[in-house]
Amino acid sequence: MDAFHYKNKELFCEDVAVREIAEKIKTPVFIYSETYLKQQFLDFSKTFPEKHIVCFAIKANNNLSILKLFSNLGSGADIVSGGELYISKKANIPSSKIVFAGIGKEDWEIEYALDKEILMFNVESLSELNKISKIACSKKKKARIAVRVNPEIDPKTHPYISTGLKKNKFGVSYDEALNIYQHAKNLSCIDVAGIHFHIGSQLTDLSPLRESSEKIAQLVLKLKEKDINIRYIDVGGGLGITYKDEKIPPLNEYKKAIVSAFSPLKDEIVWVFEPGRFLAGNSAILVVKILYKKENGAKKFLITNGGMNDLIRPALYNAYHEILPVITKKRNKEKVDVVGPICESCDFLAQERFIEDVEEGEYLAVFSCGAYGFSMSSNYNARLKACEVLVNGKNWRIIRRRESLEDLTAYETD
Repeated sequence: MDAFHYKNKELFCEDVAVREIAEKIKTPVFIYSETYLKQQFLDFSKTFPEKHIVCFAIKANNNLSILKLFSNLGSGADIVSGGELYISKKANIPSSKIVFAGIGKEDWEIEYALDKEILMFNVESLSELNKISKIACSKKKKARIAVRVNPEIDPKTHPYISTGLKKNKFGVSYDEALNIYQHAKNLSCIDVAGIHFHIGSQLTDLSPLRESSEKIAQLVLKLKEKDINIRYIDVGGGLGITYKDEKIPPLNEYKKAIVSAFSPLKDEIVWVFEPGRFLAGNSAILVVKILYKKENGAKKFLITNGGMNDLIRPALYNAYHEILPVITKKRNKEKVDVVGPICESCDFLAQERFIEDVEEGEYLAVFSCGAYGFSMSSNYNARLKACEVLVNGKNWRIIRRRESLEDLTAYETD
């Protein structure tokens, strides 16, 4: 479904006019579609009739209301910090559906996860494995682990969100994985439960995923020969969304690219998936207000009250986000840079973009902001973080209030 659509030239989220929200609670504001979020989760989960756990990638969006929505549908959580574990538990996500990735787990985070009895740690180095073993033994517990293995396949995505190559900081090399598993087998406080691989984010071509699955399946069979029986295959996340004109593979093709490689093991394993962007990316828009129109010679700018502190992806990745007026009219388009108020030259939401000749005071909608939008936002330049709103049919509610000036110094002492 399309979460956002025009009625009589006015943009709506489900059955609520975006302008109504913007005028009532001001901007910038992230507006999410609850129906879209639910449908994406259900469509993904029903694609896999096999035993599986869908672990939403909390880093993509950690709003408590959205996590509770997914939790009520049966979701688990892919976490990368103790903070994300805390939020997951606040959202009532069962510990038996939580997997803990990330290359820099601190002692307290490992202890916290052991106390909460999470499903498993996705181990990213030999040092980390030994640390988890030591802490588990000190607590007289046994830690379930999967080793994150890099299949050394180019994911054909942006280099900053590529994660499965030797030059990336994540995981262990394919060549050393077997030795690490054999070492793990000999650790009395470690339960070797699974294998994990995640080659990158915003994947639109399934061939790298297919090749990676085939390589990991070969490794699982080698492990079986060594009497190391893998029970969980964690294939990570990474399936992309449409930002502009990307063609996203159908879910059944995504499933086929992965599952077919593991056919000899199909009755022995539980699948773990970690979608983030795919579930939430196109669920939300960021609504900003045009403060000023400006010309510097031949260059035209729309200066808005939302910037890189609200949505850093364009500045960080040169990422494309569709931008449209909340009220569309019959008028010429002009080539502009849509920029924010931050004192950085990289503070832009779009460059050299053809947009209707809008006026100061109008609202613009920045699309595809449901993943890595608010979760990557900051208070840079002492800007207040945006409000978040969830729409369901004709109703809407605030799921994160706009910050106040007092919030900026709430944690400081003088």
